[in-house]
Amino acid sequence: MPLNRRTFLERSAAAGAGVAIAGSAAAPAAADEPGRGHGHGRPPKRYSFTVMGTTDLHGNVFNWDYFTDKEFDDKAHNDVGLAKISTLVNRVREEKGRRNTLLIDAGDTIQGTQLSYYYAKVDPITAERGPVHPMAQAMNAIGYDAAALGNHEFNYGIPVLRKFEEQCDFPLLGANALDAKTLRPAFAPYSMHRLRTPHGRDVRVAVLGLTNPGIAIWDKQNVSGKMIFPGLEEQAAKWVPKLRSMGADVVIVSAHSGSSGTSSYGDQLPYIENAAGLVAEQVPGIDAILVGHAHTEIAEYFVANKETGKQVVLSEPLKWGQRLTLFDFDLVWEKGRWTVEKVGAQVLNSNTVAEDEEITRLLGDEHEKVVAYVNQVIGTSTVAMSTADAPWKDEPIIDLINHVQAETVKAALAGGQWAALPVLSQASCFSRTAAIPAGDVTIRDAAGLYPFENTLEARLVTGAQLREYLEFSARYYVQTPAGAPVDTSKLTNAGGTPDYNYDAVSGVTYEVDIAKPAGSRIVNLSFEGRPIDPAARFVLAVNNYRASGGGNFPHIARAQQLWANSEEIRNTIISWVQAQGTVDPASFASVGWKLTRDGAPVF
Repeated sequence: MPLNRRTFLERSAAAGAGVAIAGSAAAPAAADEPGRGHGHGRPPKRYSFTVMGTTDLHGNVFNWDYFTDKEFDDKAHNDVGLAKISTLVNRVREEKGRRNTLLIDAGDTIQGTQLSYYYAKVDPITAERGPVHPMAQAMNAIGYDAAALGNHEFNYGIPVLRKFEEQCDFPLLGANALDAKTLRPAFAPYSMHRLRTPHGRDVRVAVLGLTNPGIAIWDKQNVSGKMIFPGLEEQAAKWVPKLRSMGADVVIVSAHSGSSGTSSYGDQLPYIENAAGLVAEQVPGIDAILVGHAHTEIAEYFVANKETGKQVVLSEPLKWGQRLTLFDFDLVWEKGRWTVEKVGAQVLNSNTVAEDEEITRLLGDEHEKVVAYVNQVIGTSTVAMSTADAPWKDEPIIDLINHVQAETVKAALAGGQWAALPVLSQASCFSRTAAIPAGDVTIRDAAGLYPFENTLEARLVTGAQLREYLEFSARYYVQTPAGAPVDTSKLTNAGGTPDYNYDAVSGVTYEVDIAKPAGSRIVNLSFEGRPIDPAARFVLAVNNYRASGGGNFPHIARAQQLWANSEEIRNTIISWVQAQGTVDPASFASVGWKLTRDGAPVF
């Protein structure tokens, strides 16, 4: 497999960024004119430049929510999309001078909206004479210099990713994405950029791309036997000295990895999922890290390197194009080389600017195609259903997901050795604003229940394992004594547990006693009216994220896999609605679980 299909990238003379080289340690570094320092009373030569960064764009070009079919909005009134980012980028380039800027991304680019789904599955970019991916079109037009690979880049399979890579005018970087057979980088590990200074001595800026080791489990079906993903720290320790020896004056890491030092996949891999802070701490020679993956906002965060004591600046702009990070570098020419004297970071909010009309015009046709697609009517519903209360009540809309999943697994196992076992199902409330209206149901209504590209599996579990699984899930609730008032705004997400890591399981009945401490909350766990035998065996319909260790739920990642497919769960839901014609909760909904305190229902 070639290291990178685009080894040398020419930037326009107007951009003034010179040649950007993406590749291996063998890539040549041009020699600068030797300097004499700033002796003899002359003031030192100085140069400043700015590196702009985005991350976790997740298919957002427009400030538009395809699931609600209207302009995006949230409680904080954030805006989203590359069209907004483009306006901010243009302003920074005008202020700093384009030749004094670079623009990079930290991954998760081609998955997340119906726009990105459409061009991966409905009108795929991999088709003969297929379209150019909207994210490639937008990022090319804006003028990105490099982008790290995110884990969601692999959701649609390697052929889609390779086609997207081919369509980009900038390199996709992943120093720790290795070919499984040769152990050589499967993508460009880094890119090298030359910034022309007024002093006749260029500044060489290296961007090292690192992606998430969790790809090996989250997208096992797509990458197993093809690529491996070692830890960020060990690969950074390998590549940063090489980049310095090649003449890099500044080293920036673009890491699709949060800064917290935690992992959601437990001991499934020997690597840390959110390792950006550890990279700064353990690997000398890094000046700044653009952080991604965690979907949090970190304007500026300094980590001291243990070996050198040097302060490394980290910044993570908020997801979906809601923020743009600016790393501002001040350099001084000393002893024949450029040295970083000072670097700081800040974020700009995309809700302060209008969309760039150049970008919205460029992709207007693609946007309209997707709007028409998601508004296709596929059935009707007898009642309106919503996820508004689903984090604390067993709601019919979550039962719908579980019903479709269980029915799909039952059909798949019919006639086989596992057909006689009862099928349970897990589902989470991914969005508190998802809804199925009474009357016409569209693709966007059904797809809104499942915004992720998860696929479905069947795993074998025992009654004892199921109880531990549910106890782990119930950590989600804040312990609330009997008799104390219940405020739903403060009841959930204990310990920072996100909504998507709280699972409701259908096919059994149980209570979650929130007055009890985490670990001893599951009460009256029953199957068909009788307490569950710890040795009883069940089939659990489960999404591939959870089955591969996502969320670090007990037992499930090591449980025997009985069946799996590659069809996205949301497409299975869409197909089910189309086949049924009518969605009637009376045929599938029931109250299987409820919150209690000392036996008394909370709601």
